[in-house]
Amino acid sequence: MTTRRKFIQGAAVAAPAAALAAPAVAQSTIKWRMQTYAGASLAAEVIEPAIKMFNQIAGDRMQIELFYADQLVPTGELFQAMQRGTIDAVQSDDDSMASPTEVTVFGGYFPFGSRYSLDVPVLFNQYGLNEIWDEEYSKVGVKHISAGAWDPCHFATKDPINSLADLKGKRIFTFPTAGRFLTQFGVVPVNLPWEDIEVAMQTGELDGIAWSGITEDYTVGWADVTNYFLTNNISGAWAGSFFANMERWNELPEDLQTLFRVCCDQSHYYRQWWYWGGEAKLRTQGDKLKLTTIPDEEWATVEAAAQDFWEEIAAESDVKRRVVDIFKKYNEDMVKAGRPYRYG
Repeated sequence: MTTRRKFIQGAAVAAPAAALAAPAVAQSTIKWRMQTYAGASLAAEVIEPAIKMFNQIAGDRMQIELFYADQLVPTGELFQAMQRGTIDAVQSDDDSMASPTEVTVFGGYFPFGSRYSLDVPVLFNQYGLNEIWDEEYSKVGVKHISAGAWDPCHFATKDPINSLADLKGKRIFTFPTAGRFLTQFGVVPVNLPWEDIEVAMQTGELDGIAWSGITEDYTVGWADVTNYFLTNNISGAWAGSFFANMERWNELPEDLQTLFRVCCDQSHYYRQWWYWGGEAKLRTQGDKLKLTTIPDEEWATVEAAAQDFWEEIAAESDVKRRVVDIFKKYNEDMVKAGRPYRYG
């Protein structure tokens, strides 16, 4: 198992490279440190291109040094580090970084909150989630910059999953809220540093992973230590965001704020097509994972349980009720709209 000390030692070597070959800068250059919740192999796809673009355009006015999962602080401490200014900006979902807001439970993979990746930006930009996220993070001194979608959440496992019974007792690395939901089906959620997952699968500490779609399974090496991929998912798209320390954000000139937003949007767009195409290609052409499926009639019981879970969450606070009501309204609208928005 990779130890924290060895990993941090490696980070000390990797950090300059993570700065993305930033040009020599003047002493007055604004410098930010940003940490993503993605490990190095995944970050190369989902965040490095956007930060490289920002640094190239901003030049000696501003440079962002990018760090990978757990390099500066553990992922679960990202929010606190950003809030106090140890880190200037973060790319993560609310759930993984243990945000102390009322909306945290909806970040990452909220069970069956979305069916497709386009659902997430529509929920935020057209159904009111942006306003709620802005309110909640403003209360705690953090700027919520923008939200976007990543891949769906599937199981990749050592043993085949062909029924709900096959999930019982399985030790699964997954997101906090997804784990909370899945326990009713016998899943045992396990929390480990991202970089330790591959080794944990090899040593038997884990039976599987429910943290991504098949694109990430191949990209980060998990397809090399698992054998099966369950085509049923518990969420059609991850929901994550870019955040910044509020004070540092307010210090930026308006044009640099705009540039940062544009680069975030570029990152969101890249993930839309990279995941959408990758999921289909690797299901049909991938040679490492065998596909399995739980029958629709049996999986319908999981979807029904999600509705009860939504109500359980909504009962916890007025803000959570507002968000759940938006999810319900949105999904009702999609069903009424019919194909291609919803089938059946």
